[in-house]
This record gives sequence, structure tokens and C-alpha cells, in this order.
Amino acid sequence: MRKVVAVLTTAALVVLGLMFSVVIFTVIAVAGLTAWGYLWWKTRGLRRQLREQMSTQTMGGMVNEAEAYKGEIIEGVVIRKTVTIEEIKR
Repeated sequence: MRKVVAVLTTAALVVLGLMFSVVIFTVIAVAGLTAWGYLWWKTRGLRRQLREQMSTQTMGGMVNEAEAYKGEIIEGVVIRKTVTIEEIKR
């Protein structure tokens, strides 16, 4: 009789442990997704600035005063051409 009670108790504890682990993993997943969503929402302005910066750099580098460089890569060779701001705007 003791063995039957021990087996039933062990089975009940295993089932109870699985139920609690599912709840704990769900809480951890929801907390992680919430934190990720919060960070994603709070950094949207920074990501926008980075995208604008990258598009400025692909247009030929930082556009300073009267001229900027526009580059072209052919088989690993960089060919730089001096371009005025008026040419970039066209």
C-alpha cells in the first residue's frame, strides 16, 4: 500500500511541477515580449535618425558646403567624383 501511495504522490508532484513551470515560462515570455516592445517603441526616434544618416551617407557622404563626393565601385576599385550640391539636388 505504501508503494502505491508513493507512486501516486510522485505522479501528483510531477504534474503539479509541470503546471507551475508552464505558468512560470508563460510569465517570463510575456515579460520578455513586453520589455522588447517597450524598447522597440522607445527607440523608434533613434532608429529613424540612423536611417536618415545612412541615406545621407549613401548619397555621397556628409553634404557639407559646396561639394560632396559621389562614389562608384567597379571590381573593388573606388572612383570618386566631386559633385556640387546643385548636381545632387537634380
